[in-house]
Amino acid sequence: MDVLIRAVMSALLTSHGLRPDVEVILHLQGGPGPHRRLKFVGSELRGFHAEERSVAGLIAKAIQQPMPAIGQWTERTPGLYDGGGKLSQTLKEWSDSVVVRLDADAERLWREGGSIPISSKPNHPSVAFLLSDDQPLETNEGTARSLGSTWLQGHHAIAICHFLLDEGVELNL
Repeated sequence: MDVLIRAVMSALLTSHGLRPDVEVILHLQGGPGPHRRLKFVGSELRGFHAEERSVAGLIAKAIQQPMPAIGQWTERTPGLYDGGGKLSQTLKEWSDSVVVRLDADAERLWREGGSIPISSKPNHPSVAFLLSDDQPLETNEGTARSLGSTWLQGHHAIAICHFLLDEGVELNL
């Protein structure tokens, strides 16, 4: 759970606030029951603090509730939704986004010969990134792209993706 919490915090937090244009969906499938999803919506979150125990508490409260049906989201606290479903359900919901599956063995995410612009120029399509924990993803959906040949921890990969998007680096989508 610590790995998931760090990923959520990396995806949503800036130095002094929340990223309003970010949503994070966690897939919880480690227990004996059906697959569960938690969705954090940056523009709606309230009471979200930059402290791992606080985020763990939000998650714990949400998963103590009965799980909603597959494909349905129930708001547990402002900006935190709970729902049933597998990765295939999330991919259906992301049909309007460019889906990038991070894979250290794939082509680089940024364009060859690309550079970091002199000034920040965030200009990117709606991009959805798939990251896994120590287990391989259950899908080959999305375009496989790499952040380098070294397998990174999820929260580091998220920070790099935010940097590339925030600075307007031309992506290899």
